[in-house]
Amino acid sequence: MTTIDTPRRRSRGFARGALGRSWSGVAVLLLFYVALLVAFSLLSPWFLSFNNMMSIGSNVAFIGLMAATGTPLIIAGGLDLSVAAVAGLTGVVLALLHGLGLDIWVAAVAAILFGAAIGLINGIFTTGLRLNPLIVTLATMSIITGSALVMTGGLTRPLMVPGFNWIGSGRLFGIPVPLILMLLCYGALWVVLAKTRFGRFVYASGGNPEASRLVGVPVARTQITLYVLSGVSGAVAGLVLAAMLGAAAPDAAGKHLLTVIAAIILGGTSLFGGRGSVWGTLLAVLILGTLNNGLTLLNVSSFWQDVTRGIVLLLAVSLDQIRSRAAGD
Repeated sequence: MTTIDTPRRRSRGFARGALGRSWSGVAVLLLFYVALLVAFSLLSPWFLSFNNMMSIGSNVAFIGLMAATGTPLIIAGGLDLSVAAVAGLTGVVLALLHGLGLDIWVAAVAAILFGAAIGLINGIFTTGLRLNPLIVTLATMSIITGSALVMTGGLTRPLMVPGFNWIGSGRLFGIPVPLILMLLCYGALWVVLAKTRFGRFVYASGGNPEASRLVGVPVARTQITLYVLSGVSGAVAGLVLAAMLGAAAPDAAGKHLLTVIAAIILGGTSLFGGRGSVWGTLLAVLILGTLNNGLTLLNVSSFWQDVTRGIVLLLAVSLDQIRSRAAGD
């Protein structure tokens, strides 16, 4: 009997192949993470304590939230360099709206919608006008960062609201709330990417966009949706960071952009699109956070930690090139 080739069948084929290749990379990362935990536990008696492990999870949560939706966006052939700037601006917008007398939670919703609007603008320029996403999001990053500094005069705005600050410093059953939010986000994204038609569209859009369009995959709509989600996750990360700091700092998240990109690539997501896994990104976020924490416990200068992040990013890009050539991309 002849099998009828349909858009749904083809997109499912793209997704299955990409997911299969991704799981092998996740296994390698998991082994490396275990080795890293063993090494630091031998070098520092305080490293494996419960409080220190929870501290690592809490500290990387806002970075993980930014990297979470950046993963499917790159898988689909996009790129968002403005996500960290959105996080910084979100805290500023929240502080200003709350200062004008708006309820903190209403202000938080407004800030998230603001982030979604920025994501939509990025999506329209890159997908609708077919502009290079690197240039578009680099430009919006500059605009957003400058706007946040203008609105605050470059100063930090205090944001001490007990119920709101609980999001950044509270715990549920001993587990930091930011860590719980990050894990819920990754779980939800995994379900979407692995179990839904939209997830198949994501892999198909990045794997072969022209062929995907020909078989009926809504590539443009998929990418715009992902840009909006990236803006939303940047806004949520900004809220979590503001709650942790008890203040809105316009440039607090910007310095972590390289860590976000490094985590996505190190996690096995290809810069060429079509391949990647949110679990790989999560493991890479934890690896980078654990590396910083372990070096701090060993009294290694923060300057060397910056050097380490740069080396990791370079290695991640090199590994991506090697994987792409091996897969015949």
